[in-house]
Amino acid sequence: MNGLVQGLGVTLKSMVSKKVTTSYPDEPILMPDRFRGIQHFIPDLCIVCNQCARICPTDCITLTGKPNPDPTKKVKVIDTFDINFEICILCDLCTEVCPTEAIVMTNHFELSAFSRDDLFKDVQWLTDNNTLVRQDNNNIGAPAKGGAK
Repeated sequence: MNGLVQGLGVTLKSMVSKKVTTSYPDEPILMPDRFRGIQHFIPDLCIVCNQCARICPTDCITLTGKPNPDPTKKVKVIDTFDINFEICILCDLCTEVCPTEAIVMTNHFELSAFSRDDLFKDVQWLTDNNTLVRQDNNNIGAPAKGGAK
């Protein structure tokens, strides 16, 4: 009998307490500041150094560069930049190693698809993914924007 009263007490207490459930599709979920979401790519900042592809533990990033159309500049320009989100683990290593912050994380996390082919994102899709971009992408004590003095 004592166990029954305790059980009913827990039930009644939970019935009058504040609910923590949200109706997710209708109310957006606010993510913390350092949440590792889907990447945003800024092609104008990319110097095609290939650091992001080299550090990626799953080899999901592929990029190619081409010579700059302006012959006075020696820097390459990005030609293709693709991320395969089927195998990407959103580890944030590509954004941490990028010297120009051409890749930054966003707070987007919804990437469901009916086909695996839809998880292969190109430079245009990654460039258009420019909302909810994380403001503080380099707060681990490294110099901001590059690092060269």
